[in-house]
Amino acid sequence: MRLDETAQGVYPIAVTPFHPDGRVDTASVDRMTDFYIECGATGLTILGIMGEAPKLDMEEALGITRQVVNRTKVPVIVGVSAPGFAAMRQLARGAMDLGAAGVMIAPPPSLRTDDQIVTYYAQAVEAIGSDIPFVIQDYPLTLTVIMTPKVIRQIVQDHASCVMLKHEDWPGLEKISTLRGFQKDGSLKPISILCGNGGLFLDFELERGADGAMTGYAFPDMLVDVVRLQKDGRRDAAHDLFDAHLPLVRYEQQQGVGLAVRKYVLQKRGAIASDAQRKPGPALSAKAKTEVDYLLSRIARFDTRAKF
Repeated sequence: MRLDETAQGVYPIAVTPFHPDGRVDTASVDRMTDFYIECGATGLTILGIMGEAPKLDMEEALGITRQVVNRTKVPVIVGVSAPGFAAMRQLARGAMDLGAAGVMIAPPPSLRTDDQIVTYYAQAVEAIGSDIPFVIQDYPLTLTVIMTPKVIRQIVQDHASCVMLKHEDWPGLEKISTLRGFQKDGSLKPISILCGNGGLFLDFELERGADGAMTGYAFPDMLVDVVRLQKDGRRDAAHDLFDAHLPLVRYEQQQGVGLAVRKYVLQKRGAIASDAQRKPGPALSAKAKTEVDYLLSRIARFDTRAKF
């Protein structure tokens, strides 16, 4: 199963479950995978930034990949971003050998010019091999690398193996419109666009031409429903559901504690056994947990999936 430009729907960014002592919780990896599929996920993305990938060694990363790929029949994208190309190649080739559908590559924060960005992706493709489908991760808020639509177009056009953009710019609605405009005028080949940023702007990103979501909000089933409702032309219903969740989406977007919020809710939903992060990583305070519980109670008035 190979990733291609027709990919659409929801590819949740999976968390990595840990025991409180920092060991990978393999039982919860299966539990979490089943949870995402039951929520209606079209595919899965593992070892992303919110998957605490930098805290894993190569053996752990490949072990999780093997477990997820063997557990599900949906396409699995593996984040392979690394400080050096040797590690990126090892993880990318290893993941594909295990049955992954493609890989995701984020630019290192040191890149500043358009030429540097284009050159980096050319070198990354050379390192992993042009036979591996890959996703560009455009996340300037965290990575501090600014990719213009023209730079993204050049990377896509230069590499047949580039089949998807993970769009996480903010504000980024005009970027989606510009890229789809490039497709209409024939200067950009077809490419899948899935959006991240916790789903914060998914309601309008879909209307601008995005194909779905690739993010880790703790209610991926809500994201699935919003994508389906928009596709069915039920705009108001899609916005109503999204609006009900927006306060928690916003709360989960806090820098530093966002992952702690996400894991806390996923634990409450039964997707993982513990909300532990591997150190270093902040934990939610007792006060923060009461705030999240309050937001869940408010969502539950509209969406019973938030009722515990």
